[in-house]
Amino acid sequence: MKVCKFGGTSMASGATFDKVSDVIGGDRERRYIVVSAPGKRDVKDVKITDALYACYNEFTQTGSCDNAFEGIEQRFEEIAAHCAPDFDVKQMLDEVKNGIKKYATREYAASRGEYMSARILAAMLGVEFIDAEGLIIFDGEGNLLLEESIENIKDRLSGVDKAVFPGFYGSDIYGDIRTFTRGGSDITGAIIATAVDADVYENWTDVDGFLAADPRIVENPQTIDCLGYKELRELSYMGAEVLHPESVFPVRSAGIPINIKNTFNPEHSGTLIVADKNLPKKHRIITGVAGKKGFTIINIEKDMMNSEIGFGRKVLAVLEEEGISFEHVPSGIDTLSVVIRDEFLNGKMQKILGKLQDSVNGDVIDIHSGLALIATVGHNMASRHGTAATLFGALAENNINIRMIDQGSSELNIIVGVGAEDYEKAINAIYHAFCDEKAED
Repeated sequence: MKVCKFGGTSMASGATFDKVSDVIGGDRERRYIVVSAPGKRDVKDVKITDALYACYNEFTQTGSCDNAFEGIEQRFEEIAAHCAPDFDVKQMLDEVKNGIKKYATREYAASRGEYMSARILAAMLGVEFIDAEGLIIFDGEGNLLLEESIENIKDRLSGVDKAVFPGFYGSDIYGDIRTFTRGGSDITGAIIATAVDADVYENWTDVDGFLAADPRIVENPQTIDCLGYKELRELSYMGAEVLHPESVFPVRSAGIPINIKNTFNPEHSGTLIVADKNLPKKHRIITGVAGKKGFTIINIEKDMMNSEIGFGRKVLAVLEEEGISFEHVPSGIDTLSVVIRDEFLNGKMQKILGKLQDSVNGDVIDIHSGLALIATVGHNMASRHGTAATLFGALAENNINIRMIDQGSSELNIIVGVGAEDYEKAINAIYHAFCDEKAED
């Protein structure tokens, strides 16, 4: 039995709904379906979720959302007319429009794209629509209550052979709609797959699988046929955007594999994501390369730092007081560096530098902005000699200066910091240094 989640591109129009219907109908084991809100039909189009955020903004500013809602109405009317002509789309649209005015919350408005997609697809397929409201539960602070949600879904699906769910949202203990972060329909699918103990969680998108590098940077990167949960987590966190990183946890604990598939090329095997112990014996040393721009390093130098008890705690306490999280903390005997996202430092830099000086009395405290982080990920890296040499050699050959190096204790990845101006060149250099290597036993 399979749980399938279809992304925004798959739900963008009546024509793509047809492709989704064909995929579902092509395998009777695809019984529980999770859908996103309609995405863009072309580069000039607007995602429905963004249009719904605009509705909320218009309502809070003017008391009406008529102008912003007009395009949403037209979009869903066209989809319903194509897919389910007998479905009362006007009643649904009126309900949503009035709900935005009644509940007046940003999360309620944002959730309605998935809600309407799921209702139309359920009508098209002639199966039951099951709302995520009241099933997927959050606490009062917006944190997912996973075990309670799983039990709710198990109870609700008792005796239900086939159903369509909206992704991205649930409700909290007070009954208010709550959403995951963007892309959170992936999490909904993973929760449902865990609740029903699915054999496979299929995540349908618009690419043939997980790519070994960003295709906007590397020309025609290879598709990864198989990778581990931990590798996926690392690559997703560093910017590979095929799957929401938080969607890994429910299915990983249940041992359910994830299959990334292409709605528009369903015959392609895609990428299978499995527990590390189930990875094939022959596997590439490097699974993939991913990265992000927009980081700053705060460097602290102080003689005899290594003998000063609590030094690191004092540094991190300053960040905690300012509500700032960090990415990495590489260190030496008399040096400690903290890597932070630029967005977290906006308007706070001078205050943080002053508090750090007061707290640790460093000999030198300076900052370096314009940093990009690149993660080279592969579970076989620890067992293969010369991986770091190949990576650093590739950067040196391309005249790229390394400003930071960090390797996790699991030896699953090596992270380097380079200047933002070298980011694309560095991604290409690392990728091409490894992409032609054969899989090893």
